[in-house]
Amino acid sequence: MGKFILKRLLSTIIILIATAFLIFTILYFTPTDPADTLLGATAMVSERIALRHKFGLDQPYLVQLGTFFYNTFIKFDLGNSWAFGTPVFQEMWIRMPRTLIIGIVAAIVNLLIGIPLGIFAGTNPGKWQDSLTMGIVMIFIAAPNFWVALMMIVLFAATLGWLPAYGIGGPQYYVMPIIASAITGIAVNARFGRNSILEVFREDYITTARAKGQKESAVIYKHMLPNALMPIITNVGRILSSIIAGSPVIETVFSIPGVGLYMLIAISERDYPAVRASVMFFALLISVIMLVIDLIYAAVDPRIKAQFSSGKRG
Repeated sequence: MGKFILKRLLSTIIILIATAFLIFTILYFTPTDPADTLLGATAMVSERIALRHKFGLDQPYLVQLGTFFYNTFIKFDLGNSWAFGTPVFQEMWIRMPRTLIIGIVAAIVNLLIGIPLGIFAGTNPGKWQDSLTMGIVMIFIAAPNFWVALMMIVLFAATLGWLPAYGIGGPQYYVMPIIASAITGIAVNARFGRNSILEVFREDYITTARAKGQKESAVIYKHMLPNALMPIITNVGRILSSIIAGSPVIETVFSIPGVGLYMLIAISERDYPAVRASVMFFALLISVIMLVIDLIYAAVDPRIKAQFSSGKRG
């Protein structure tokens, strides 16, 4: 297991380096000049030249790339924001907890609601419970997160006045962003949970457990669920990644000063240091999620743990 974790950590480093290379290259070859955006259309040519020299934009591609890699991976310096003049690391450190709170709590809500709904539907195939649950699931899947967020603002903030529409403050400010982030994941988890339960619903060991007179709850939670967990765990990793990837949209709708909103502002301002740091943050977060999911695999399925221990998987 230790070798597997080490390999995954090394792969995470490679992913970060590759992500840094790709985002730097994409931004370098973007036709828009950051100096034009930062100074405005009325700036003089000499001012643009001076700003490009200050940020090193007049250097060749390889020189800029080498400087970026040296500062990022050797000095661990993400640089200063071109638009705001503040250290990027400091700004992200302040914003990161807000993004993580929404993502982690939304993932927990996904699990606590989505999986029980899938079990509820899967253990009642063809009945009204199944039809009702799948009907709700299809509505949730069809509703985009940003549309749900906007409708929640109209209903709960503008009409009823129960919750704040935007900004950050106490726990009440996180309620709507978390629900909007979780709504699609709940539906997908419920659908995957139902399908996983149905795959084992009529297996011989399930029939045997029922024939022995075990209670239905024991059949479900001791026999069905452990064997249906693997597809569900796989889907949880995907849902977590999609929540993280969708955070810029949710943070923009609710004006939450998190990393996602920071990245979108940086893109609009051509603030390359902030864009690069934000993209690398999301890449690192998703890589950590995938590592945790693989470790959960090993804990749930002894066969996978044996593969990890013997070095067959890496």
